[in-house]
Amino acid sequence: MRTVTEPVSPKVGLGVVHLFCKVTPLADAEAIAEAVQKAQAEGDQVVSVAILGHKADLAFMLVGSDLWSLRRFQAAVQNAGLDVVDSYVSLTELSEYAQGVPEPMRSARLTPELPPADKPAWCFYPMSKQRGDVHNWFTVPYDDRKEMMYEHGASGRTFAGRVIQVVTGSTGLDDYEWGVTLFATAPDDLKEVVYTMRFDKASALYGEFGAFYTGMVAPIGDVLSQLGID
Repeated sequence: MRTVTEPVSPKVGLGVVHLFCKVTPLADAEAIAEAVQKAQAEGDQVVSVAILGHKADLAFMLVGSDLWSLRRFQAAVQNAGLDVVDSYVSLTELSEYAQGVPEPMRSARLTPELPPADKPAWCFYPMSKQRGDVHNWFTVPYDDRKEMMYEHGASGRTFAGRVIQVVTGSTGLDDYEWGVTLFATAPDDLKEVVYTMRFDKASALYGEFGAFYTGMVAPIGDVLSQLGID
């Protein structure tokens, strides 16, 4: 019998885990789909992604209020024959530079509804701000940092309708300070938005980036079928 545990939940926002998986010979399509359906029935959001390239075969972006629930999903897909080869843990958050934004914007950041419609192109990457001898974000006065982040945000807003960005905080939770998940209309939108925003001062002088994962968002049945494990 499974032990009942008390929820472990953020006081503000939601827990987020990205799981990057490879298919093993034991992969059970029915059990994987059941794990997704069970998590969704319990109120978690599950984004399933077919990953391009050698780093993984598929990914899940799981968003929910209870970290135990996220952990049960991870165990379920592992028990269903997927090998979790990489992961990222974070929380939805409202940036210190975005306090006082209108309620719809606040809700979109703290409680996003995923995946967005008509945005099948997907990528994820973690990032931090530099704290080196020459460029140290954390020694820059707040007003200067805020101005740079406003410039950065203005660049992102030029892609409205083409790209939806979900930035989650991971300071103290994982290796970088933020996780960035992008949903786009077309894959070249992903390329263009990241390229454009790297010219912003906040990114050009202070940005440090981890590994990128790229893929296509689809219902879990379609992802498993494309992977040949249906």
